[in-house]
Amino acid sequence: MLLSLNYLSGSPGPSGFGSKSTAEHVTSSAPFLLPSFTAIITGATSGIGAETARVLAKRGARLILPSRNLKAAEETKARIESECSDSEIIVMSLDLSSLSSVRTFVAQFESLNLPLNLLINNAGKFSHEHAISEDGIEMTFATNYLGHFLLTKLLVNKMVETAKATGVEGRIVNVSSSIHGWFSGDIIKYLGQISRNKSRNYDATRAYALSKLANVLHTHELGRRLKQMGANVTVNCVHPGIVRTRLTRDREGFITDLVFFMASKLLKTIPQAAATTCYVATNPRLSHVTGKYFADCNESSPSKLAASPTEAARLWSASEIMVNANSKLVFDPNNALD
Repeated sequence: MLLSLNYLSGSPGPSGFGSKSTAEHVTSSAPFLLPSFTAIITGATSGIGAETARVLAKRGARLILPSRNLKAAEETKARIESECSDSEIIVMSLDLSSLSSVRTFVAQFESLNLPLNLLINNAGKFSHEHAISEDGIEMTFATNYLGHFLLTKLLVNKMVETAKATGVEGRIVNVSSSIHGWFSGDIIKYLGQISRNKSRNYDATRAYALSKLANVLHTHELGRRLKQMGANVTVNCVHPGIVRTRLTRDREGFITDLVFFMASKLLKTIPQAAATTCYVATNPRLSHVTGKYFADCNESSPSKLAASPTEAARLWSASEIMVNANSKLVFDPNNALD
């Protein structure tokens, strides 16, 4: 009850920020830090990602905007440049549902010889209809989680090198959702079931919840591994809050409009929804904080399943198999990892 009242009132938590804080508000001290930073932000063509990009550019960061829709990315770039004329923004091609596209993007980014301080894995997809990626993985999971898993895996050494060379901590932010708590059951087994070409077990909401759960588990396991290697890079996960973005564009209509109108008091504005991402990416008080889950700009608790080290390690092992292009190992939906 207290948490609900704090959310509705916007009362600040221990961080000094709360549900009503905006991305600009939480980065007010960042201009002294970000002019030397390079940030990659996925899903920055609209909604929360676009606001995150705008605010970080306003604070001086160099932006890399990868997108499947290059026209939309160029439009985002133009909007930001109209407000921040000195901003440096590079648009690049990336389809997160395709592992080969992820590898191509990373190779092209590395050819730019730029540092990398921030990686914000923000892009999200809700597939109402069952679809399989070119790599044989259910589309929502492939886009929201597996593409980001490989992207992070391929870029983390660049982040470690940048942090070592500059002495400035690198940060990875995985954007999840409180909906991750809606999934229960065997993660790998269910993924196998919905990754069949003709799945009879497909539930769009459950598949989305699975992908968001995977984001949290990835955060915990990657945080553990980065600590183990002594890297000056942290990774944390955020729930941005509930906000009407293009994620609902496939379900426009009277019912959707009515539901959002009735829930309007619970919805965040896009500047408010981008606040937790920007806070976790830039705030100095989070130095050396890693493997945590944040909501409303304060540390929070994920679901019991999301907090399981065993499940995090198990998902990591399955993910390594799924993204290993040179391995003879194949992810077998009928033979889930124990």
